[in-house]
Amino acid sequence: MRQTSLSKKSVKFSSYLIGTMRLGSWGENFNTSQWIDFIEKSLELGLRDFDHADIYGDYTTEADFGKALKDRPNLRTEMQITTKCGIKMPSESRPKYALKSYDSGEEHIIESVENSLRNLQTDYIDILLLHRPDFLMNPAEIATTFSKLQEEGKVKYFGVSNFTPSQFEMLNTMIPLVTHQVEVSLSHLSPFENGTLDQLQMKNIQPTAWSPLGGGHFMHKGNTKSERNLNHILKRLSEKYELNAAQLMLLFLKKHPSGIIPVLGTSKTDRLEEALAVKTKTIEKEDWYALYSAAKGEELA
Repeated sequence: MRQTSLSKKSVKFSSYLIGTMRLGSWGENFNTSQWIDFIEKSLELGLRDFDHADIYGDYTTEADFGKALKDRPNLRTEMQITTKCGIKMPSESRPKYALKSYDSGEEHIIESVENSLRNLQTDYIDILLLHRPDFLMNPAEIATTFSKLQEEGKVKYFGVSNFTPSQFEMLNTMIPLVTHQVEVSLSHLSPFENGTLDQLQMKNIQPTAWSPLGGGHFMHKGNTKSERNLNHILKRLSEKYELNAAQLMLLFLKKHPSGIIPVLGTSKTDRLEEALAVKTKTIEKEDWYALYSAAKGEELA
């Protein structure tokens, strides 16, 4: 499968990232055999990027994934692993965390990376993201920590998730970032308007999108006038483009010139195949704006 450069650096991603958040104990609770089957099928489809975070599954999902790699170590060289750190989430495995908070200090980042390496049964992480902006972050300290991890061969590239444009810029001036994972979908339009996508497009850095289907919000609800209107337009355009609503929502994101790469949270490989089917499709600009206006709930100014 053709891959897309995320930046002027050498890192490349597939057309979609495979989100692992709902594959462990927070969702499907895959056993090792199921993980292996799912990973192998994803790779067969040309989807080699797996998106993790240390907190997923109350700090267990990375280790569940790692068991699959332990059983099939040859799979590691065929994939690219993204994981995130920076959130301190109270759980049984982290009793020292009294409350949920953010930490981008050197000690926490290094401890998190060491845990992820051990849990994922790997010697290196391809892309490490700061999961949420730490309002007390010291960009110089983060840059020094990132450089140390890179020099030690433990992390290849770095990025962020859920940062504001100014927070992204502050850190990017200290150390090059290769991606920014943001929430963007028909149910979360703010990145189109707040400068996030503009900034990444200007820097030739493609964003990745978590919850690209808005958690299925519009496909399961129609309580408000705007939701009913959007569902009506999705139905009309589904017939026009011969795609289902989920495929249209992915096509909506892929139309944007920043090159948004959705993170797919499904556990069903047929849904992956459906997503790949839109690769050769495009949506007309007026139809894109019909979806945008309906999702916004008002006519454009």
